[in-house]
Amino acid sequence: MCGIVGYAGRRVDGVVTPSQHPLEVAMEGLKRLEYRGYDSAGVAVVAPGMSEVVWAKKAGKLGNLRAELEAHPLPDATAAIAHTRWATHGGPTDCNAHPHVVDNGRLAVIHNGILENFAALKAELLADGVQFISQTDTEVGAQLIARAYNELGDLTEAMRSVVGRLKGTFTLLAVHVDDPETVVGARHDSPLVVGLGEGENFLGSDVAAFIASTDQALELDQDQIVTVTPDGVKVINFDGTPATGNRYTVDWDASAAQKGGFDTFMEKEINDEPHAVADTLTGRTDANGHLQLDELHIDEAILRNIDKIIVIACGTAAYAGHVAKYAIEHWCRIPVEVELAHEFRYRDAIVNEKTLVVAISQSGETMDTLMAARYAREQGAKVLSIVNTQGSTLPRESDAVLYTHAGPEVAVASTKAFVCQIVAAYLLGLYLAQVRGTKFQDEIEANLAELRTIPDKIETVIQRSEYVKSAARHFKDVGSVLFLGRHISYPVAMEGALKLKELAYIHAEGFAAGELKHGPIALIEPGRLVFVIVPSPRSRSGLHDKVVSNIEEVRARGGRTLVIAEDGDDAVRAYADEVFWIPQTRVLMQPLLAVIPLQIFAMALAGAKGLDVDQPRNLAKSVTVE
Repeated sequence: MCGIVGYAGRRVDGVVTPSQHPLEVAMEGLKRLEYRGYDSAGVAVVAPGMSEVVWAKKAGKLGNLRAELEAHPLPDATAAIAHTRWATHGGPTDCNAHPHVVDNGRLAVIHNGILENFAALKAELLADGVQFISQTDTEVGAQLIARAYNELGDLTEAMRSVVGRLKGTFTLLAVHVDDPETVVGARHDSPLVVGLGEGENFLGSDVAAFIASTDQALELDQDQIVTVTPDGVKVINFDGTPATGNRYTVDWDASAAQKGGFDTFMEKEINDEPHAVADTLTGRTDANGHLQLDELHIDEAILRNIDKIIVIACGTAAYAGHVAKYAIEHWCRIPVEVELAHEFRYRDAIVNEKTLVVAISQSGETMDTLMAARYAREQGAKVLSIVNTQGSTLPRESDAVLYTHAGPEVAVASTKAFVCQIVAAYLLGLYLAQVRGTKFQDEIEANLAELRTIPDKIETVIQRSEYVKSAARHFKDVGSVLFLGRHISYPVAMEGALKLKELAYIHAEGFAAGELKHGPIALIEPGRLVFVIVPSPRSRSGLHDKVVSNIEEVRARGGRTLVIAEDGDDAVRAYADEVFWIPQTRVLMQPLLAVIPLQIFAMALAGAKGLDVDQPRNLAKSVTVE
């Protein structure tokens, strides 16, 4: 959700050294964090000699803030904090936007998360005569820090004295005019990462905030406070004890988070999918062709003793988990359950030391998934996370991690993360089959060989995308779309429906095709648009003919069918209104190809409706609150 940027850089004789101005750094950081979703933005700067923090904030898109800064420029400075807000407490107004500047303009605070006990704390402050001007929980935190600073005279200690009183989730950043080269941050159940430079240091919700300036980053653990100055970074725990973060190098650069000539980030990221899948597969085998997942730190003896796998995730990641269930059960002969993370820890799930919990999250900061993973570990389960974002919380709190190496995904609607999550889960499934001896080595190698063909096959699907885009433009006024799939294509149908809901704001629903006659067929009427993902006719399951029969049932009632079928499946031609062809592959690999036309269709239809493809309304890229 909210984007946070902090920066401290020394100023010598009126010139910032290195050649970056805090305001420019802050605004560039906010631009790179726009994908997280927001409804207002603001910035605050401090410099030696200032009697008050200087700030600007505006509701709406970042362009509104830029216009405000052009009309009323801020002075040069030595430190800055900046924020894009996704409204929780109080509507998206100028007043409720961050930063919140208190104590006669001497202190500015920005905040990501929710302070659950803000009402009690606000009542305490009101009783002391403190006046509030916003409807936010953040202003309560700012007033508490201001009061503590006036008692302690040190911003880091003031932050430390306050965070222990706060309940909920939060990342807090603060600057004070008395210490104009310092930014202090604190994190509890909310992301914050440090960027390390020379003569300058950075803070951000994720590395995108500062990747244009440095690829050196420092992970912060749970319940830590960081003090950033031009000269260095100091980390302490909430109890005041010294701490050290884990330093790492970000494996992508600023150009990866730019559109690269495409009209939207989503289109760029769909076109990134072949490369992203290839990167996720790279370096996973030894010289003998055996899988080696170096990021896994769970003893093989434990994995051989696992008797159940539970996948926990939300949204698109959950559908990736549903796809993985089919493959892992087939390869490993272990029962696999897929749970929505926000339901898992509230239903008294049966979890013990023989359970492997696989937590899937693109950002590694999805709060529902993070809390479910913590619950699973408390119950004795081993937790393995599948995550894209380095330095995020979920992998640090897991027993093992598989990074997808998909690179930055800026568009809110997930595309390349979905296919890479499936690939990573498949690697896990094949590795478990290798460890547990449920597949012969030549069978594992054959599946790996097929996975390595997927990037080129995805590229083939993308090269055929103009036909899909043309169909989407033709159906831009459609009011409802149904999606049908059988077996491993059922979760792909649900993911296709989700993409259309996210981007085009129309009703869409995915069904298991076998359920059609058990109720959903009542929705079929003349003109009803139905996507059908057809299994391979080469499969021995017999599902191909059953799904073709579903197409006939829809057509008989006047429905329009858009069919995804593999090359050479001539049987579907007579029954489909349109066919989007995908290359032949193994049954379990088909979702990696079949989802691509669904992503392209949703993107093109939304674009034809004039909607913002990258930042759909009401949505945030990373849901960091429960």
